[in-house]
Amino acid sequence: MNMKRIITALIGFPVVACILIFGNKYVIDVLFAITAACAIYEYNNALKLKSRPVIWIGYFACALMAFIHIIPTEYLVNIIGILIPTTILILFLHVIISNMKINIVDIALTLFGICYIVIFLLFIPTLMGRENGKLLVWYIIFAAWGTDVFAYFVGRKFGKHKFSPISPKKSIEGCIGGALGSLVFIISYTIFLNNIYGMNINYILIGVIGIVLSIIGQVGDFSASTIKRYVGIKDFSNLFPGHGGMLDRIDSVIFIAPFAYFLLMLI
Repeated sequence: MNMKRIITALIGFPVVACILIFGNKYVIDVLFAITAACAIYEYNNALKLKSRPVIWIGYFACALMAFIHIIPTEYLVNIIGILIPTTILILFLHVIISNMKINIVDIALTLFGICYIVIFLLFIPTLMGRENGKLLVWYIIFAAWGTDVFAYFVGRKFGKHKFSPISPKKSIEGCIGGALGSLVFIISYTIFLNNIYGMNINYILIGVIGIVLSIIGQVGDFSASTIKRYVGIKDFSNLFPGHGGMLDRIDSVIFIAPFAYFLLMLI
């Protein structure tokens, strides 16, 4: 058993929980801006082994996250919409000005990193800014980390059938255990919300959503592994002992976030 992994989780989870519960929207925006910046740094650092990403624009996109709740909600979608073509314009200008020393692959990977990390992660503070958002955001946390915890322990105990060479330590049994574990977390949390906060969340609907989010989170985990295999690294960094880097830690969270945002609007 990896004690570093367990100790890091025991320290890290309460810290994150306190910020999400007690932090105001501006503190939370800054938290996610810093989280995105750490992940972008790791992503760019890894991709530099294969390309020349335009680093500054990724950090600029992260910095904008710190001001998301200064923007009126009714304009938020429009602003995000115009930022994407503006980013593409700036990236192509880099290609032109550099006389193609920076090429189409470089800017494609840069844009992918911004979409994959910044825009996906942006849905968490956006969700928290909505009605009951501070309660609903825990569905993302439980779907991601509940899956990770159960997949880890079930995989170690019962894992016999390897799922994919992309991530050779993961087993089919672990993936199934992760999905079921996520379901247990989510149903338990829903019981808490319905009884303590008087919410009326349908257990069948939230159960289906929980399974879907768990599967999406596991796809996110494998997706991050494909990036690491592409550049030939084991972890994005050693920021969290036993867990790897920031991007290793939030790879499933960022994949779940946009889908959770829209699915949770159903309840």
